[in-house]
Amino acid sequence: MRNRIEYLEGLNLHRPLNATLPSILPKERRAMSSSAHIPADLPAPTIEEVSDGIFAYIQLDGSWFLNNAGCIRGKRSATVIDSTGTEARARAFHAAVRKVTDLPVSVLVNTHSHGDHTHGNFMFAPESAIIGHQRCRREMLAAGNAAMVLFPMVDFGDCPLEPPTVTFSDRLNLYVDDLEVQLIFVGPAHTTNDIVAWIPERRLLFAGDVVFNGGTPFALGGSIGGWLDALDVIEALAPERIVPGHGLVCGPEVLPTIRAYLEFMFESARRGIEAGIDPLALARDLDLGPFAELLDPERLVPNLHRAYAELRGEPRGKPLDGARMFHEMLEYNGGQPLRCLA
Repeated sequence: MRNRIEYLEGLNLHRPLNATLPSILPKERRAMSSSAHIPADLPAPTIEEVSDGIFAYIQLDGSWFLNNAGCIRGKRSATVIDSTGTEARARAFHAAVRKVTDLPVSVLVNTHSHGDHTHGNFMFAPESAIIGHQRCRREMLAAGNAAMVLFPMVDFGDCPLEPPTVTFSDRLNLYVDDLEVQLIFVGPAHTTNDIVAWIPERRLLFAGDVVFNGGTPFALGGSIGGWLDALDVIEALAPERIVPGHGLVCGPEVLPTIRAYLEFMFESARRGIEAGIDPLALARDLDLGPFAELLDPERLVPNLHRAYAELRGEPRGKPLDGARMFHEMLEYNGGQPLRCLA
């Protein structure tokens, strides 16, 4: 692992984030290198049946790049929801899917563009149609595998970029046999391109990163106000079970905590603006109270930047300076790299 100075210099904070990230991956899919691994100090990923023929793939502890995914088994084919963030984890998820079905995977749904949910798409392409919001495809193509350089402690392996091949703008219904899966655009929230997969017959929601269970929400690329609106949409659906983007399978009881945190961001940002304090300084002095136990608390810094921007009238989802945001998260962490156990 690079030391702290090399890590900070590597971000090249005077240039836009995407411009700092070299193209480091080969174009051809290759067999996993012998060095690719999943850290042994974490619980092994699990695949659990959350409704008849519907499975959640859970990667704990749910922190940076430890996301969840899913699989819906039909009679003739299967549909997968999201992939995972490293080559090793992508192959492990694919193997887990093969344990619950040997049917072809005809569809892969990406709930948003972030690499922890999309780097593993290559395991299902080109055989599977990859469905996502139209902004998801655009943002994946623009960013490439940019996030990898932000986590130098992770062995990402080889993850060729595979963006959505089918896109939509608002809603799209797909069917696994006769089971309806409603894909609903709820962004900007966590990102500009968030969708949820709602299965009304089962009262089951695959929420992507609009729902973190036990983790700090992260709105660097999205919107605080938009996220609150997205929670309204989810609450109106009245799901009984939720597969969050990170953390254990849960129910709607987790939604008030997410809402309260986002409202806390707006309330704190208002005080900071009134006092003339910049977001990083405010973050350093802020008492997180009940939110202090959430994983990845350094996300507070870009969340406050996002709240400041929206309170000052900036459009929801307008890009922030990503390199600066990650630099300030490192500063908030005392100069230490982000904790990522992927």
